[in-house]
Amino acid sequence: MFIENVTPADAEALLAIYAPYMRTTAITFEYDAPDLQEFRRRIEVTSARYPFLKAVEGGEVVGYACANAFRSRPAYDWSVETTIYVRQDRRRNGVGTSLYRELEAVLKKMGVLNMNACIAMPNQPDERLTDASFRFHQRMGFRLVGRFHNIGYKFHTWYDVIWMEKLLGEHPAFPKEVRFDWTALR
Repeated sequence: MFIENVTPADAEALLAIYAPYMRTTAITFEYDAPDLQEFRRRIEVTSARYPFLKAVEGGEVVGYACANAFRSRPAYDWSVETTIYVRQDRRRNGVGTSLYRELEAVLKKMGVLNMNACIAMPNQPDERLTDASFRFHQRMGFRLVGRFHNIGYKFHTWYDVIWMEKLLGEHPAFPKEVRFDWTALR
């Protein structure tokens, strides 16, 4: 397996990974899958400033992970929100771990200090959502920092959302500026 930078040409492969999650799970609160043009636009916007990585195995994309602005104001530059999706038939095979390790390494080189993950959580047993993402993030060193109750509604069900964080380094009084030329750092 190789970890590579995503390009807009990967939109179809990434959308094929994402769409089943959108259609059949509450992992994402998006109701309708974006079309190819919109997904391509998302890749271009995100990768202009932040790492957008794919896992390739046997010539096929089997997962992707990216970071994005936590908030748009400059005081948040040292913090990102992360996203990860692994092809459903390749889960629990190290794809997510490999992607997140590389994502974290690039973010550290950029000068990012906080990784944040917004994770949908069931508030009762549910066939469309488990706590697998929570457990994955725990294994990757994230810790729980908050929970919003009954905040997302999908499939006629209310879901909770948790926030988890991972601190990537010291938080000095005068941090270096974040380098958004991330492709030069890989």
